[in-house]
Amino acid sequence: MPSNGVTNGTNGASHFNRRLKPGIFAPIPTFFLPNSEDLDLPSLAAHVVRTATAGVGPLVSGSMGEAHHLSHSERVQVIKTARHALDEAGLSEVPIIAGAGAGSTRETLELCNEAAGAGADAVIVITSGYFAGVLAGHKRAIKAFYTEVSERSPVPVMIYNYPGAAGGIDIDSDTIVELASECPNLCGVKLTCGNVGKLTRICATVSESAFSSNHPRKISSYPFIVLGGFIDFLVPSTFANGHGAITGLANVAPNAIVRLFQVAAAATSNPSLLPEAQRLQGIIANADFTIAKAGIAGTKFLLDKLYGYGGLPRKPLPPIDADAAEALWAHPHTVALVALEREVAGKTSF
Repeated sequence: MPSNGVTNGTNGASHFNRRLKPGIFAPIPTFFLPNSEDLDLPSLAAHVVRTATAGVGPLVSGSMGEAHHLSHSERVQVIKTARHALDEAGLSEVPIIAGAGAGSTRETLELCNEAAGAGADAVIVITSGYFAGVLAGHKRAIKAFYTEVSERSPVPVMIYNYPGAAGGIDIDSDTIVELASECPNLCGVKLTCGNVGKLTRICATVSESAFSSNHPRKISSYPFIVLGGFIDFLVPSTFANGHGAITGLANVAPNAIVRLFQVAAAATSNPSLLPEAQRLQGIIANADFTIAKAGIAGTKFLLDKLYGYGGLPRKPLPPIDADAAEALWAHPHTVALVALEREVAGKTSF
């Protein structure tokens, strides 16, 4: 633990008493009150506890959380609300990852410091895409960005590789491995590029037992983990020594997706479980394909149908069209996922 003792903004406990472990994480939506679009913090608190109780780690102020629609002070409110809700629910061991991406290195570091002060245990940082025409082909600049941010952030930093939200910038596997090896305060990568080959290449280095001894982390409880940005390739990524996923679908069906992770992990040492992992993966992959196309508005609509909260995105994001919403709810892939979630939620083992 560092001597400066970065502490949690809610209860004063050290961030580093919590551990970052392989598993399933959800980019938590930010909920807004109708008409005013002010933060709906009670719904946020309820949802963070609901997902965490199922075994899903929270990532707040990410893409699904409409981070670019939030002010700095709202991001702080979101983190503090999530931390307080987890602590009150007896889930104080659950770490919070917070989005800290911004246009400049300077503002990114401001967000890192604000997130740490509010109670985030780690941050996830996307490459700035506004000047993608310069940065996309400038490996040295990209490495310099993540190196500086990770060196100066008071909490560990996760790389967020999402070309669709970064002007097409897609960090290659060699660069990610170099950063993981050279930057001890980096704690992982989220691959929303959906590239299984890239994940396999990164894991071939960072998942080896020698990596942690040759390249120790600044905080040993925050190892470098490799996470898919979609859930539809969790089984192959698990067999390639990946560490789980950060998936928006875990907001809708947290129990089913945690079960998929558990069965897939167990199948690596017990092949008799592979058919069940493949069955679960098929249902969940189909649902991910269908629901992801409905975006944030579609996910919020499904949360309204299932749990009684969700609401609308902040403008200018539009709500889901009424006909499209009903078609999404009635879609066979959604129906199968909801049935699976209800089936799994009532079980304690597989």
